[in-house]
Amino acid sequence: MSEEINLSEEINQGRRSIVGSALMTIAAGGMVTGGAARGQDAKLPTPARLPVKGQLPSLAGATGWLNSPPLTAAGLRGKVVLVEFWTYSCINWLRTLPYVRAWEGKYKDRGLVVIGVHTPEFEFEKNVDNVRWAAKDMRIGYPIAIDSDYAVWRAFRNNSWPALYFVDAQGTIRHQHDGEGEYDLSERVIQKLLSGAGAGGIDGKLVSVDARGAEVAADWGNLRSPETYVGYGRTENFASPGRAVTDKRHVYAVPARLRLNQWALSGDWTLKKEFAALNAPTGRIAYRFHARDLHLVMGPAMRGASVRFRALIDGQPPHAGHGTDVDEQGNGTVTEQRLYQLIRQQSPIRDRQFEIEFLDPGVEAFAFTFG
Repeated sequence: MSEEINLSEEINQGRRSIVGSALMTIAAGGMVTGGAARGQDAKLPTPARLPVKGQLPSLAGATGWLNSPPLTAAGLRGKVVLVEFWTYSCINWLRTLPYVRAWEGKYKDRGLVVIGVHTPEFEFEKNVDNVRWAAKDMRIGYPIAIDSDYAVWRAFRNNSWPALYFVDAQGTIRHQHDGEGEYDLSERVIQKLLSGAGAGGIDGKLVSVDARGAEVAADWGNLRSPETYVGYGRTENFASPGRAVTDKRHVYAVPARLRLNQWALSGDWTLKKEFAALNAPTGRIAYRFHARDLHLVMGPAMRGASVRFRALIDGQPPHAGHGTDVDEQGNGTVTEQRLYQLIRQQSPIRDRQFEIEFLDPGVEAFAFTFG
């Protein structure tokens, strides 16, 4: 049964408990300060004085494992363990990945075990084949616990993507970090825990990363647009004229003017709880934003299908401001269910109007994110 609601008024505040936008980040106390720990190493306690935050919970709730046979808390004793909660379409997690990948490469022969616990946000992220594809595409070789039932998430009492838990060789959690940033501090914790476990060859140097594409750190100083869900379950600032119709085909239009952080649909769409599905060619989504980067989580409704699109900024092709998933004319193709980077502006950053036109039907759009 369909239901008419005003999406600009019916705002669900139960968003993921994560630094999902610059505005939320600032309110949460600046969790995303990537260089906050540099030059402050003397303030970090020795391993013996790192706080005790409980024992490593059971991993038995995982519904499967990739890159490894099943691991257990007991079997990990004697190793320093970094447990990372992630979901593969999350931009906040993607920007931490270069560091986690580098730490695993540098310290695995010194006794560090990195475990990525994949707890899905969207329904398509429960598909193990999607996770397997993402892990290969993103060059993740460390063990991955598939946590589609949220059992490991609940065992840790976790509440964010990404979240890092640092476990000593006795199986005790000694440090935790939610969200992006504090990479130097996190690596110092790893080094101190490894040294405390008797590992040799820890030189104290920090990794350097060459992040590219969506993995590049956000331009926080210019970020004024929040993560915005497209499905009616958690959206806000929807501005197409009239009342949005849920779970039923409806033809929408983009208003003559959008205010900052408003978005609108044009064409024949069906609004679902998690996503908006396009029913006919030439449907559009418009968003007025202020950020260097614009991403859209989307995918084809049917596996193996492809949907052509064209992205515009202020009515023009993005040219040098295109993201990694479009060319200079804004042309691209949706082939997988994932995050697509559509815009990476050059300075100056200001309020701009983004539009994406889908030339084929059958796309599902889930969420806008910015950087």
